[in-house]
Amino acid sequence: MYNKKLLLVDDEEGLRRFLGLTLMDLGYEVETAENGEQALKAIPEVNPAIIITDIKMPRMDGIELLKAVKADYPHIEIIMLTGHGDLDLAIESLKSEAADFITKPIDNNVLEISLRRIMEKIELKAKLREHTENLERLVEEKTQRIIELERQNAACQVIEGLSEALSSAAHEVETGSGLFNELPCLVSIHNRYLEIVAANELLKERLGDVVGKNSFDIYSDRESAGNACPVQLTFQTGKGQRSKETFIGEDGTEIPVTVYTAPIPNKSGDIELVLDISVDMTELKRLNDELLETQYKFQRLFDEAPCYISVQNPDFSIAEVNRRFKEDFSEPLGKTCFSSYKHRDRPCDQCPVQRTFKDGKTHQSETVVTTKDGEQKNMLVWSAPIRNAYGEIKQVMEMSTDITEIRRLQDHLTSLGFMLGSMSHGVKGMLTALDGGIYRLESGLRKEDPQRVSEAAAALKNVVGRVKKMVLDILYYAKSREIETESVKAALFLKETASLIVSKAAAAGIKYEIDIPDELGEIEIDSSSMSAAIVNFLENGVDACDPKLPGKEYRLRVAAHDLDDKIKLTVSDNGSGMDRETREKIFTLFFSSKGKRGTGIGLFISNQTIEQHGGKISVESEPEKGTTFTIILPRKADTKKNKTQTNAGCSSK
Repeated sequence: MYNKKLLLVDDEEGLRRFLGLTLMDLGYEVETAENGEQALKAIPEVNPAIIITDIKMPRMDGIELLKAVKADYPHIEIIMLTGHGDLDLAIESLKSEAADFITKPIDNNVLEISLRRIMEKIELKAKLREHTENLERLVEEKTQRIIELERQNAACQVIEGLSEALSSAAHEVETGSGLFNELPCLVSIHNRYLEIVAANELLKERLGDVVGKNSFDIYSDRESAGNACPVQLTFQTGKGQRSKETFIGEDGTEIPVTVYTAPIPNKSGDIELVLDISVDMTELKRLNDELLETQYKFQRLFDEAPCYISVQNPDFSIAEVNRRFKEDFSEPLGKTCFSSYKHRDRPCDQCPVQRTFKDGKTHQSETVVTTKDGEQKNMLVWSAPIRNAYGEIKQVMEMSTDITEIRRLQDHLTSLGFMLGSMSHGVKGMLTALDGGIYRLESGLRKEDPQRVSEAAAALKNVVGRVKKMVLDILYYAKSREIETESVKAALFLKETASLIVSKAAAAGIKYEIDIPDELGEIEIDSSSMSAAIVNFLENGVDACDPKLPGKEYRLRVAAHDLDDKIKLTVSDNGSGMDRETREKIFTLFFSSKGKRGTGIGLFISNQTIEQHGGKISVESEPEKGTTFTIILPRKADTKKNKTQTNAGCSSK
């Protein structure tokens, strides 16, 4: 039964009602729409076979509806209704694939004839489509049948060829010539009576003259035909066999073998002979044992090497690591190298592994990594390519040697040389100031001028203080100076220290907040070194807020809190902040995130000073959000702890 649903589209309600009744009398199911847009929305639900639409309608006329329907539903036939003055539009609709057009007022006979003709067209299309589908299915079935016959023919040709090849192989074995006597395998031919009819030279050499014996006689665990050997199973099943067996050698020794059998049919297709090719596993077992031993040795070398070794894929994921690597870093397999021990989200600049993948050469670099315990290590890194049998680089091995102690000693010597060099210029200037002070003092004494003498003495005292501080700094770097603590009022000391950068913060346009309560009690500190340490943190906060971003208000805040036997000091800013890699390196000597504006000494000294006081320091920071340094100082320094930390500093730096 073909679809007899119609969709009637006209903006005149009376026409829709009258024409709809007429169409239903003709046996059609009728749905209506008052304009083109409403008709397009109704098509998926109504699924009409024919649409009858007026040409002239508001919002979307009949021509637009015709084009839209044909674009999305080309199988739907459309009859256009038009007035006498719309013949040009009617002709245009026919060009746009309309099935027919009928002029108003509508003649029912004309309408019925047009619908009957269109329904015949729809039925004819349906039959043609059904015939085409049947024809395609028939062609597909015949094609598959032809392909199947071709496959069967090809299989027969392969079987015939294989049968000829096996027969030829059997002949070679029987005559003692050809390929099978050159193979390093034990080859034999067996007949249907389970007798060995031929054997190659290697089998005769290993098992003796077995021709004429039963097929099962050469096996160590089969004494009769009842315990089927691979040859017997091949005759029974008609299929080749594969199994691990044990032969009995001519001298009675057992020979482990892997047996492969293949049936040899005659021209009638019956199995006439069986070809037995057995591989002696003795040598293979020896080679396998040697391989396992070698692998074990290399694994021991890999694990016991006094360095960190990792094998990395082209995407920098870690495929293998040695024991020492696993002990000092979190489980790295599958992770990228730069995230495992550098805590980065992208490869390092000048990455040696990346360079080796590119040019296939060995590369070297030096870097700082962080262990799973938070310990920083200086590493000398070497990379080497791992190639496959075709010379293609599949992986790269990275070997990292811990040179932390060497670098600490070098840093210590470098820092001494650096400080002595810079201080020599300072000493030269202070000597000049001493000469000037002495001259003014002598001049004042000669002229008996008390004011001049007083000024000269003050200048000399200032220079002597500067010389003393410089000497103490030299001793500090040499790790031979212990802190000289004194009891001071904590609030007063911290406020005076914080006030030292008020002018610098104001000049940079930074809002500087000092939140230090008056009642903080007393604390034992080396006021000179501790003041310098705290100022270092404050100045770093100012530097982090400069240069300023447009529209951002920068703030620097220093606050103190009473923790009973300790005092907590926090220095926080909302400046540039630091990533994890920078946070882990900021207390390393000569490391600076300020470029040429920083020396990399300030925070190193500050950290050492706080440790000498038995204090602790922690850092929280995020890029573009700011940094907070938290310093915990005991009210009374532990002398033993100070000495222990000082000695540790000597050995580690």
